[in-house]
Amino acid sequence: MLGSGTSTGVPRIGNDWGACDPAEPKNRRSRVSIAIENDAGQRILIDTSTDLRQQLLATGIDRFDAVFWTHDHADHCHGIDDLRPLRYGRGGPIPGYAASETVRRLRQRFGYVFAGQFGYHTIVELDTLDRLRMCAGFGVASCQMPHGPAQSTAYRFDCDGKTIGYATDFSEITREMIDLFYKVDLLVVDCLRREPHPTHAHLGMALELVETTRAGCGVLTHLDKSMDYATLAGEVPANVLVGFDGMELAA
Repeated sequence: MLGSGTSTGVPRIGNDWGACDPAEPKNRRSRVSIAIENDAGQRILIDTSTDLRQQLLATGIDRFDAVFWTHDHADHCHGIDDLRPLRYGRGGPIPGYAASETVRRLRQRFGYVFAGQFGYHTIVELDTLDRLRMCAGFGVASCQMPHGPAQSTAYRFDCDGKTIGYATDFSEITREMIDLFYKVDLLVVDCLRREPHPTHAHLGMALELVETTRAGCGVLTHLDKSMDYATLAGEVPANVLVGFDGMELAA
């Protein structure tokens, strides 16, 4: 887990920790993204968060075999320039994937990343998810989730007999989500706060998705300043973990 925080991070600018204990390192949250690696060492990135450079420096990661985006909101894609050093030494662009509308919006905003400019190489070769079933050794499945008036892409990756689901930025549980995540080993799930929110899952909804899908282990992410790590860890069921920056899990 590269980043586990909401769009403003924790603490917010102004050193605003909210209900989070500043003395607990796991409460310091950068914007959400995750890295997934299989037994062969192939590695994929989900979202280029605003804090991607610091996340990769902190974890020592300097290579990805592919990049996936959930949607085009700033906290999930505005770190895209930090992919440029990962392009060095490669024989070609990094493969990148997203839903059709996200692809359109990313191309509109970051055209130089996907087409090169002024002698600079193309950084990412971007394509839609329409026909994608395998990537870098991972089986890939996805569906669209309601994210208030927008949509976010849910992902399921299968490899080495293990499965991980990623569901960030959703505001409603759909049948397609339940089918996609059914019996995954790990389910990383949006959990902004305890109270309902118009565009994000709250604690009750996050726990409902873990229970309904019968996921082996749920991991909460996209946490805001009201979600103190130690307090929340004492509230959740035994099969649910509170995510934090730098967290490593084996499915």
